[in-house]
Amino acid sequence: MSRALRILVAVVVLFSGAVSSTAAENVPLARGTAITDPDLLRQLDQNDALTISRLLRPERNANFPLTTDQMFSSLSQLKPILPAINAEFDRYVAQSKMVSPGETIGVGEGFDVQLFDRAVLNSPDTRFVLAGIVNRMDRAYVSDESCGEIRLIYRLARFDTKPDGSKAATRLPMTLNLVMKARDVSHSLGKAVSCADIARRWLDNGDWEGLIGSHFQPYDAMLDRIETNIQISIAPKSARHDFRSDYLLKVFKYDAATKQFEEATLENQIDRDRILADDALRRDFKMWLLTPENLRDFDRGTVLIPEKYLARAAIAPTPAGFDASDLQPEFGMMQGEGKGEGKGEPVFTDDDVVGALKQAASRGIDMQNIRSVAGFQRRLNDVTCSGCHQTRGIGGFHFPGVDWLVDKPSNSSIVPASPHFFGDQLRRRDILTAFAAGKHPDFSRGFASRPQTRGSPELAGTEYQDGWGAHCYLPDQGSGTPDRSFTSWTCAKGLTCQAASASSRIGMCFIKTR
Repeated sequence: MSRALRILVAVVVLFSGAVSSTAAENVPLARGTAITDPDLLRQLDQNDALTISRLLRPERNANFPLTTDQMFSSLSQLKPILPAINAEFDRYVAQSKMVSPGETIGVGEGFDVQLFDRAVLNSPDTRFVLAGIVNRMDRAYVSDESCGEIRLIYRLARFDTKPDGSKAATRLPMTLNLVMKARDVSHSLGKAVSCADIARRWLDNGDWEGLIGSHFQPYDAMLDRIETNIQISIAPKSARHDFRSDYLLKVFKYDAATKQFEEATLENQIDRDRILADDALRRDFKMWLLTPENLRDFDRGTVLIPEKYLARAAIAPTPAGFDASDLQPEFGMMQGEGKGEGKGEPVFTDDDVVGALKQAASRGIDMQNIRSVAGFQRRLNDVTCSGCHQTRGIGGFHFPGVDWLVDKPSNSSIVPASPHFFGDQLRRRDILTAFAAGKHPDFSRGFASRPQTRGSPELAGTEYQDGWGAHCYLPDQGSGTPDRSFTSWTCAKGLTCQAASASSRIGMCFIKTR
């Protein structure tokens, strides 16, 4: 094996958890599971070690990252992406005008709703910079052969020339997530390393010295997909409407035959409109999801809904509420949702859910999260791409990354990820530890609003579990019967659960006022 290939294996397979001591002090929850150190990310990006263009075309001679116009025009793998995004923009504008005929939508001054300027995706002044590297071996249940995923997250940035000739960098509201398999499943570089080896190298925080700035060989076997997230529009608060911003989510799966990232469905993103409009498809989907075995996976958060029920794009609006019905009030899947839409009966009634839970119990299936109709409704929302991004995200993002482009970062750019991201690190690290020990991990996860503790007190007293700002359960005073899906969502001593929205079920932990 050549030295270049050995380096590629080391970088792409390990994507080591090497976080500096300073960064580890700032984000201890992410130790061993993510790289958020701005100095390391700057080195990897500016040395052209892990830029998108270097990974997708390692044979090129240029010693600098490609700008967006160069990237989308010269990297044949990316050819389908911009046309697909442009088509979604056109659909979004057309649908928005039907919903709000009195508003104008466009780019620049004079518009009620500001669109994302697509011109920046074909500009010599913008490029994608490396914003973080995240270990997702907790997703090995999707493909155990690949040991899960490693995600390289890039943030779009514009570089403007100042009068003195230097460059001023501004981050733009778009991320591109290059998802790679955690190991080479084709064994094209020889015998594959084990999942245990990969997990141990992340947990041991291996050394990156000697890897930065290396040149890579083509390695298509590890490419899986590209995920894009764009703040497609923003509507400032006015006399006509409250503040709102919408985020467009798209996925492009790598096709080894065509060697391109082709438009694909979003994992578990249920195509609401198509299902509600098709009686046969609606009945089929209900029967599939409420089957006890599928309901169990749905409860654990490891369900993989068949593609025939899924959408190729999703819009995640913010701000969102706290209750399940607040997260996606337009979803229309449950009884009482989507009223007046004229699209037939809801997919699931309360009786459907209660009956399915009883059937699962009769078969000895113990539900960890879904123990009520409201629990089913919440999982139905947060298992989707858009529902998850509406839950405890930073706007519509979960990982915008630290802004290492500025000399003096602001508070908003110091925090690399959302409370949902940090709250989930304990679970992810527990899975890595199980892999490292040669054990079969527990891949289950809780609700996006309330992470699993895995028996560790590490999250106690924090905003992720029961501390100030944590999501908590407000009993329904009318029924007098606690909802078993949420009774564990309590607050630490000295705090009380208080209503943070019109929701009657989910609040936030705040200091007692009396």
